[in-house]
Amino acid sequence: MQIDWSKTIDDILSHKISCLRCGRLETSVCVGYSRAAAVSSYAPRCQDCSRKEGCDARKLVVLCEPCAEELHIKARHVDEEGMMILLINDCRKDLEDCLDYLTDYWQDDLDIAPDDEDEEHRLEGVAPDVFAEENVWRTRLEEEYLSYHRWFRERGLHIPESGWRSEYAEEIIALGYSTLLGD
Repeated sequence: MQIDWSKTIDDILSHKISCLRCGRLETSVCVGYSRAAAVSSYAPRCQDCSRKEGCDARKLVVLCEPCAEELHIKARHVDEEGMMILLINDCRKDLEDCLDYLTDYWQDDLDIAPDDEDEEHRLEGVAPDVFAEENVWRTRLEEEYLSYHRWFRERGLHIPESGWRSEYAEEIIALGYSTLLGD
């Protein structure tokens, strides 16, 4: 009898989530939010961040119960699908923040009067470097969103708030920008 070890290992480890602190594999983990820079390594969405030290942004952390208790993280138990729902929703929130910034928050940051709406008073005309940075960040978030979207599709699972994607695409396109999430 031939054993397909790769498939066997995949079957054993499927639906297991690894604690990002100790590596323990569980079928459910504790997820919660923290602003502490020390927990950045336990936040899946912060793995590629270059500004982990001193970061006080709100981070979604994934830990086993003993690690969450030890770090005093107020967390709740979720399974794999629940964790992915939290991740896609967290990514959506960041994309909505990008949309709000491109709509008018940038004017506050750069001290621009809100009634100036012509082409040279769009962010890319006023501050091309700021726009380029924001555009790179938004593109990275859109790619991340699509990876979560694919995860749900590959497993035949319902995508939570599935209409959000088309609403976001319509709003960003109405502002005159392209998006990876649709046209």
